Amino acid sequence: MPHPVNPRRAYDSTRRREQARATRARVIAAANEAFAQHGYAATTMPSIAAAADTSVETVYKSFGNKAALAKAVFDVAVAGDDDPVPIMMRPAILAIKAEPDPRRKLERFGVHVGEISGRIGPIMLVVRDAASTDSGAADIWATMQAERLTGMTMFAEELAGDKSLRRGVSVDEARDVLWTHNSVELWDLLVRQRGWTNARFGRWVGRQLIAALM
Repeated sequence: MPHPVNPRRAYDSTRRREQARATRARVIAAANEAFAQHGYAATTMPSIAAAADTSVETVYKSFGNKAALAKAVFDVAVAGDDDPVPIMMRPAILAIKAEPDPRRKLERFGVHVGEISGRIGPIMLVVRDAASTDSGAADIWATMQAERLTGMTMFAEELAGDKSLRRGVSVDEARDVLWTHNSVELWDLLVRQRGWTNARFGRWVGRQLIAALM
């Protein structure tokens, strides 16, 4: 005869998962603020734990080390949340992929770049600047760049498959143009240094991509 389900045990398990997720969110938010205010080197795991109202052991157990925590901050910034939904399945990306008009597709992509750059730009610059002196940051920076290049390669292949690229523009060239235009360096120049809004930056990216690729 099967044993009855213990509702209290199920409730306790659900509650623990919710508490763990809430703690993780606090740690990521605290780390994001600390990295932005103090930079990578001056930010410590104990200070993040204190700001998140949790133990240092919990932070290390959840993220491993400071570099991995910085990557988690970046991943959440890209997605906009910590839900376990792949980037390629996010509504914004699906809308870009579903757009049949190639010029409109690039305009949508530019808008998306503008929208997320304000979230991801600061943490990317922090990691990039730390990469020259910190091996963990260097590894995370390399991972960020590789992931971005992979995404732009897929986008370029999609454009080529739809016969949207101008004659003479190869997949490799399209990939590199896309990769350059959604780089944090370009965002830093125009938004942080020249005072553009993220929205203006996104519109400009879309126009430049149409001129270069269509």
